Amino acid sequence: MIGVSFVVVIGVLALLVWGFVTFSPEMGGESSEKEVKKYKTIANFKEGKFFNEIETNMDMGVKDGIKTMIQFIKGVKNGKPGYSIPVESVDSLLLEKNKVEPKVIWFGHSAFLLQLENKNILIDPMFGDVPAPHPTLGGKRYSDSLPIEIEQLPQVDVMIISHDHYDHLDYGSIKKLKSKTKLFYVPLGVGAHFRKWGVEPEQIIEFNWWDQKSVEGVNFVFTPARHFSGRGLTNRFTTLWGSWVIQTENKNIFFSGDSGYGMHFKEIGKKFGPFDFAMIECGQYDEKWAGIHMTPEESAQAGIDLKTKVAMPIHWGAFSLALHTWTDPVERIIKKAKELNLPLITPEIGEVVHLDSTIQKTVNSWWDK
Repeated sequence: MIGVSFVVVIGVLALLVWGFVTFSPEMGGESSEKEVKKYKTIANFKEGKFFNEIETNMDMGVKDGIKTMIQFIKGVKNGKPGYSIPVESVDSLLLEKNKVEPKVIWFGHSAFLLQLENKNILIDPMFGDVPAPHPTLGGKRYSDSLPIEIEQLPQVDVMIISHDHYDHLDYGSIKKLKSKTKLFYVPLGVGAHFRKWGVEPEQIIEFNWWDQKSVEGVNFVFTPARHFSGRGLTNRFTTLWGSWVIQTENKNIFFSGDSGYGMHFKEIGKKFGPFDFAMIECGQYDEKWAGIHMTPEESAQAGIDLKTKVAMPIHWGAFSLALHTWTDPVERIIKKAKELNLPLITPEIGEVVHLDSTIQKTVNSWWDK
């Protein structure tokens, strides 16, 4: 009877997982046959999947997988703050009044509001509490609030997405943002998610690596990254991932998305650099997935490769998705940036960073306070 009960429990759990993966809107959509046929004509798509420019091993053995799972369950000392970290509040009226002045506001992790050329540009707006398809499957955000709630955000001219992982593309956030967003710039295949979530197809523009599009004085270029994609159990690599170059007549900005280290940073720096400001991934790393996430030391080197005047470490400060301490990313990149003579800024979440010629190249150790 015990054996039968165990089999029944496993069967019920498997059925629940299948039902959630099959019917939950969180999973997003799938590219049409026509779209997949088009992808087959491009260089970075083969046998139904997109792939990295550099060979990137994603395999983890059973032993390592079990060990890592146990480590995540146990957690690490100082893996997350023992309190709700403070954030600076943003005045929605001031945002609208002063949007001519170039500025950027960090929401933690990799989410930003960028104001350029009188445009509001949202970058990877993951504003949810948990970076997972269900609240029970992930750790909560470090802060109890955001600098500004979605409902108070001004109208968004362009939203850009780096890839479709849950800590960068959040269903709940998109549901609230879609009615106040004009255009969605996304990697190949990611448009299917937005269509599934009710965004009009004519608002969505999909990009392959090196594709460009300009909107009233702002040029967007989708550039390579070394990572992967997928929201379900069987759709890994079926959508593209990448980084973004954002250019105006007077500003040149880079956003890394998620990426392991590689020669693509030098290539981007050569083609589009030097950059005035670069937001560079700096957290959630581990030697077991070194090909898809940089160490902080590699992040600093990427800043040098990009030829950026000022770099900002991102992909930390909001969630624990790896087995390092929550402040390890920023502390390590500060040390390496000094060695490489890379100007670095570490603003608080919600702090307005003015992207003028006098960007304050200072390290504010707010996490120690």
